[in-house]
Amino acid sequence: MGAYEDAAEARMAAAKAAKQAAAGNDEQAKKAAAEKARKAAEEAGIPTKAGVAPVATWTKANTVNTANGPVDVDANGFAADGTKPIAVTVKATGKVPAGFTEGPFPKELEQFFGSSSGVLGYRIETLTDKNGKTYYQLSIANSPNSSSTFGARFIKDASGKYVTYSPNSGDGTPVEVVDTNKTGQTYTASDGKIFTDLNAYNAYVSKLKTEEKARAGKSAYDILYNEFNRYGMGSLIEPLKKFIQDGLSKDELTLKLRETPQYQERFAANALRIKNGFAAIDEATYLGLEDKYQSIMQNYGLPASYYERGALGKQAGFENLIGGNVDPITLEERIMEGQKVVKGSKDIKDAIGQFYPGINNSDFLAYVLDPKNALAEIKRKVAAAEIGGSAIQSGLTTNVARAEELVAQGITKAQAQQGYGTIGSGLQRGSQLASIYGEDPYTQTTAEKEVFGLAGKTEAEKERKKITGLEKATFGARTGISTGALARDRAGAY
Repeated sequence: MGAYEDAAEARMAAAKAAKQAAAGNDEQAKKAAAEKARKAAEEAGIPTKAGVAPVATWTKANTVNTANGPVDVDANGFAADGTKPIAVTVKATGKVPAGFTEGPFPKELEQFFGSSSGVLGYRIETLTDKNGKTYYQLSIANSPNSSSTFGARFIKDASGKYVTYSPNSGDGTPVEVVDTNKTGQTYTASDGKIFTDLNAYNAYVSKLKTEEKARAGKSAYDILYNEFNRYGMGSLIEPLKKFIQDGLSKDELTLKLRETPQYQERFAANALRIKNGFAAIDEATYLGLEDKYQSIMQNYGLPASYYERGALGKQAGFENLIGGNVDPITLEERIMEGQKVVKGSKDIKDAIGQFYPGINNSDFLAYVLDPKNALAEIKRKVAAAEIGGSAIQSGLTTNVARAEELVAQGITKAQAQQGYGTIGSGLQRGSQLASIYGEDPYTQTTAEKEVFGLAGKTEAEKERKKITGLEKATFGARTGISTGALARDRAGAY
């Protein structure tokens, strides 16, 4: 070809001589360099003018992947430095996707992406931001039909070293990335579809992700609906179908669910809890309480009306219990107290009606299950009714004040039965003797003081002994109110 082996060498020489001619100070030397550049340019096929050095211009037209990374070239395949980089082609192994270089990717990129071990193929994408700044992204293929692009961006600095790319739009807005690939590179989606345009590829991948998200959302909705429908609460989920299919997070779905009228109706007791000064409870705790309440009521044989389910699986009978913060143990205690009256004797039922006429004797369970009625108050009234019933059983009468006094003294139902039995067996004879001998009347109140250890016990005991002594002195026999009748251990003794 003349002085040069080929056009590439001539082109390099022309470019070098042109630069020397432009930079020199010696006019004769500049003319000699210009002539040298012109001759070299002619051999390279570049138009020239005698005595004038060709203009050393270079315009980027493409990018090629080399063993050392991407290199920008002009329309003739030359780099800015006049060299013609050698493109690395994909080996026809049938494994690496079209447009990819067989892996591993360049070791210097491991600082961004970690080890390239196991990478089937790679491709370095050339992109520009809206300000015209060039940067790169790495795409890898781990199988013949799929590829992925790393989000990390990088560039080459002045020394040719790969460094992190930091986009700067100048106004704080995201930088729009556009594809400047003109090399015919391809992009393979997860379903195997191949694209030559990056924007089209990205749009398709986005569409695939949306479709997958919708399928996953529908599946999640179906599972959730079926699970809730088992408890009669399917309609709670229906308003959330769109949100579930849109892939809202669990926390976002929970908030949306709690805003629906159906939810607020189903878990109405939470509003009562807040009104009563208690914190709202989550759905699992709420449903757990309902299950425990129902189990306890069934175990004690309560009518099904107390725990029947309505729309949405709601058990309206439990709202006041949950709203009043009644725990299962306390509920069981309330039911046990109620059963003492409901399953108790007629005497106890008569006593509760006499002592507390404001309580509906026919539905005493409703009274004990109402959280507004304190458990301690319920226990006091039931115990008083049992004592009153014991008095009635022995043919005696008593009032709520005396019954509650005995409750305060710790007298139990069994002690009351024994004590009133004792009083009932000797009261009539004691009253008769007091009248015969002109003593103070011997009454039930007097006998209760001695038998149950109430205030005035000592005086009551003296009175009894006095009248029994008078009878013994007169008749020399045992009386109907002897110590064998009244002076035994008091029923209320511990």
